[in-house]
Amino acid sequence: MSKLQVKVGNVTLGGGKIAVQSMTTEKTSDVEKCVAQILRLEEAGCDIVRVAVLDEADARAIRAVKERVRVPLVADIHFSARLAVLAAENGADKLRVNPGNIGGDRELSLVADCVKAHKIPVRVGANTGSIEPHFLAQYGRSAEALVLSALENVRVFERHGLSDLVLSVKASDVPLTVGAYELLAERTDYPLHVGVTEAGIERMGIVKSSVGIGALLLRGIGDTIRVSLTADPVREVYAGHEILRACGLEKDYIEVVSCPTCGRCRYDCAGLAEKVAARVRTVKKRGKIAVMGCVVNGPGEAKDADLGVAGGEEYCVIFRGGERERVPAADVEKIFFARLEEFLGA
Repeated sequence: MSKLQVKVGNVTLGGGKIAVQSMTTEKTSDVEKCVAQILRLEEAGCDIVRVAVLDEADARAIRAVKERVRVPLVADIHFSARLAVLAAENGADKLRVNPGNIGGDRELSLVADCVKAHKIPVRVGANTGSIEPHFLAQYGRSAEALVLSALENVRVFERHGLSDLVLSVKASDVPLTVGAYELLAERTDYPLHVGVTEAGIERMGIVKSSVGIGALLLRGIGDTIRVSLTADPVREVYAGHEILRACGLEKDYIEVVSCPTCGRCRYDCAGLAEKVAARVRTVKKRGKIAVMGCVVNGPGEAKDADLGVAGGEEYCVIFRGGERERVPAADVEKIFFARLEEFLGA
């Protein structure tokens, strides 16, 4: 994790805890729809939300949105220093800008002065679609080109007196993304925003993001993550937390283990596991639930959990606290959920 720390509202990047981000898909100036989506993201466990600022109405709407949500808001702005300043003046907790398309030195000075006055950080970086032409010509579409582009943008802001910076170097190619972040982590102490950009529709996007983000987090690289999916942004948040859990970086959650099932499974184990996982997805409590399909490995795995079930054709066995409860297979879902609510309320 990074040596330097940056505050985004009440969230610290670089402090050891990995913040999960997402981005709204609603027009920011449509305050009602934007707020409704952010509230759903908050409920899913999102730590930071980014909003697009395309025009003055979007920039001014940030103030109204902030009054009704709890998470810090990042204003995503391109091609306009004026909109960056307006977003900061209306309460944005962080800006995402690209020095290369924001204007000349005068425009950058305006943004830098405003950011310093409001004491908010800026995220800068590069992706494969915004590599500086001279680096692209020299190094091609590579990790070196991505990192040099990002650091050149950083130096632009540093010359204007900014030091509260967050960096990113994203690609849709997973090995390229991992290589670029490894290189960047060697060359800077700034907090890193990690993700695989344009990862795709939900299924493929989760696979690519899990491989890329997970590989980096296991190397200690990354301070905030965003799982980019062509899907409901709430799904990004769920996926982000699941990646953190798989990497051992989030402890306060209910782990649901379930077997892949086979021809020995004679009850709807898969359906029960899905329902259990959905019920506990946002629960902040340490625990382990096992939903197992048959009597081969099921009893042993379920017995080791805080609450478990293993099934048979006519009956299932529920395990809790060393106790075994034999129940009819036809009633297992109803009874197991009753025991689950008891456990969650304990």
